[in-house]
Amino acid sequence: MSIEEDIKSTVILDKKEKTVINLLYTGSWLKEKEFTFFKNYELSSEQYNVLRILRGQKGKPANLSTIQERMLNKMSNTTRLVDKLIKKDLVTRQVCMTNRRKIEIQITQKGLDLLIQLDSKIKLNNKKITKSLDQSELTLLNNLLDKLRTQ
Repeated sequence: MSIEEDIKSTVILDKKEKTVINLLYTGSWLKEKEFTFFKNYELSSEQYNVLRILRGQKGKPANLSTIQERMLNKMSNTTRLVDKLIKKDLVTRQVCMTNRRKIEIQITQKGLDLLIQLDSKIKLNNKKITKSLDQSELTLLNNLLDKLRTQ
């Protein structure tokens, strides 16, 4: 189905306008799929992103600014996300022993176990989302999206 059909447009869109609308619409479509997936695990996609960032630290703690700069959604409230993950015992927060102004956040074993449980399910979900694209189309789409962000 075309974007015009999806949004029930009654006007012909020029290519640039159509592209931006299509990207926004597709982004919302993906966000809804993510929301539905993570709801089953009482997580948001942003919380999942924080957990992945912390797992990538390979046992070393991270501070809020490190997490924020690596977030997919730069508008996320990192402090609030970390607070929610602490309540779920998925991460810990403590004051750095060598620099009392620095707060260190680290993933817990429970957080690592949850990521292990999610890894294969995420791959399967991503496969379902991209099933209509072959490998060359996936490569082309990634290259075009990378190029679009190069301004």
